[in-house]
Amino acid sequence: MARGSRLCAGASITAALLIPLALPGTAPAVPPTAPAPATAPAVTAPALPALVRSDGTPKIPAADGPSARALAEEARRNLLRARSVHLKFTDHRASADRTAPASLELTLDRSGNCVGKLVMGADGGSVALVKRGDQVWMKPDTAFWKAQLPGSRGDTVAARLKNRYLHGSTKDTVLRAMSGTCDLTAFQKEAAAESSPHTTLTKGEETKVDGTKVIPLTGTEHSGKKITLYVTSAGPHRLVRATRQGPGTDQDLTFTGYDEPVPSATPAPAQSVDISELQRELEHT
Repeated sequence: MARGSRLCAGASITAALLIPLALPGTAPAVPPTAPAPATAPAVTAPALPALVRSDGTPKIPAADGPSARALAEEARRNLLRARSVHLKFTDHRASADRTAPASLELTLDRSGNCVGKLVMGADGGSVALVKRGDQVWMKPDTAFWKAQLPGSRGDTVAARLKNRYLHGSTKDTVLRAMSGTCDLTAFQKEAAAESSPHTTLTKGEETKVDGTKVIPLTGTEHSGKKITLYVTSAGPHRLVRATRQGPGTDQDLTFTGYDEPVPSATPAPAQSVDISELQRELEHT
């Protein structure tokens, strides 16, 4: 399964991308010597319409409430303290490469449990993933096997599995590498140790992301890439979306379901094939 191991490498790359995307410039977001944000003009009768939404509810001016730095730092702390989270990562530039992950969606917790799906670019297939304790279930679809295994081997493996999961424990090298993506604790430790660039963030006016009121924080990295962090308007302030865009880069990451349990259901034995059996068969094909 040498070619199949690309999935594991791809998953690790995707996980690594999450940290700089989620947390750029948040510690600190603004250098101590940076000038304070400009204050909003005095509210006069002509200015009132700009402070009211179309539905009559008041807007939150950018200069009101916590600063961009304070919002970003609290969002970072809450992400590092989360017991579980649901995340979705999309790399829009990977859509043309069938061996590269184009999107990853996971619900994961600090105990290493997770449920999710990885989608490869250019119709390279997808992989469903379930991990509970040290037990791992991984279900690549037919398109994935065809993209990863040369010649007729992809069709052979897909026919053998019949849309069932590969099952084993974290003692298996392939499953251990893949399930490493499920470790929220490791992600948080790496994020906490990450040295963030001193990207100045600018606070925008309140808006919504999937119905949640958020404050956008925008900035430009030294590389020239533009980042936007969307942090909940109401406390506790949490990161719900982050984007990074620039030459060769178009990434999007969302966080929801903070501290909600990971679904505990696992595939039934009839839906699974022991990965060691498949590995033995592949050695003789």
